[in-house]
Amino acid sequence: METLDQMLVSSWYNVHSLVPPSYVQLPENRPSKVVSSLHKAIPVIDFGGHDRVDTTKQILEASEEYGFFQVINHGVSKDLMDETLNIFKEFHAMAPKEKVNECSKDPNGSCKLYTSSENYKKDAIHYWKDSLTHPCPPSGEYMEYWPQKPSKYREIVGKYTRELKKLALKILELLCEGLGLNLGYFCGGLSENPSVLVHHYPPCPDPSLTLGLAKHRDPTIITILLQDKEVQGLQVLKDGEWIGVEPIPNAFVVNIGLLLQIITNGRLVGAEHRAVTNSSSARTSVAYFVYPSFGSIIEPAQALINGSTPAIYKSMRFGEFRRNFFHKGPKIEEELQ
Repeated sequence: METLDQMLVSSWYNVHSLVPPSYVQLPENRPSKVVSSLHKAIPVIDFGGHDRVDTTKQILEASEEYGFFQVINHGVSKDLMDETLNIFKEFHAMAPKEKVNECSKDPNGSCKLYTSSENYKKDAIHYWKDSLTHPCPPSGEYMEYWPQKPSKYREIVGKYTRELKKLALKILELLCEGLGLNLGYFCGGLSENPSVLVHHYPPCPDPSLTLGLAKHRDPTIITILLQDKEVQGLQVLKDGEWIGVEPIPNAFVVNIGLLLQIITNGRLVGAEHRAVTNSSSARTSVAYFVYPSFGSIIEPAQALINGSTPAIYKSMRFGEFRRNFFHKGPKIEEELQ
């Protein structure tokens, strides 16, 4: 029986000249024609402007139309972004057994390394990636279970996730302003359980047959993604077409999660997206997930429902939602309505 260090795609990708059968996607799921990001680009919003009303309007429109946008001049330093991406690249470049050991300290399994998906053994078809994930609350709780290698991992990732918490609350405050919600609506329980998820996609001998990440919506409030500057791989589904999200230097990609779709009673939509592979370069992406506490109630905001606009989603505790999401996937949306 294979061990995790042997199953990691990064352990064996360079000894195969063909894609192993278990990684070949069904024809209808394989990467198809993609609309150039130059023809239909994901909106880019400059946080460095001085017109808050205009910035709020841009964020709301992008969230309603695409469920995705990029932000520049956001206040997180270029040096910290570069250090963070580099430390995760260093982690994934370590020896397989060393990576597994560094992620085996948490008795509850919230800090972990896995390959393909969290349901690897149940997956009929696998995905071309290795992933590292762990909680990252500003309190520093769970840090004792984070990897200690590479050196400075905890220092850099700790600083980065604290900065991302600030940015997330800034984005959510602007969305609240645009939606007419209390500006502090997402402070506290609805954003207190953030997590980081780092995907590493090694080069693939035939990217036309594989996916790095299946089409999905994030089970989050919002997700803030740090992309590899050199390699494009993220695609967003818009009007039945896949749009490539062009990496912009020092920008973050922000997407609306399924939880925010519920809270806004469907006004904002968690856009479907996926990741494709390429044959020449490895790609690393760093997602910061804004999650609620497990006991938080997820339901349409009272300020957004009335006689003419009834609630279209049921109430559910986040802990229950998360369990259902990972067991049922996209079908959970039907059960919530």
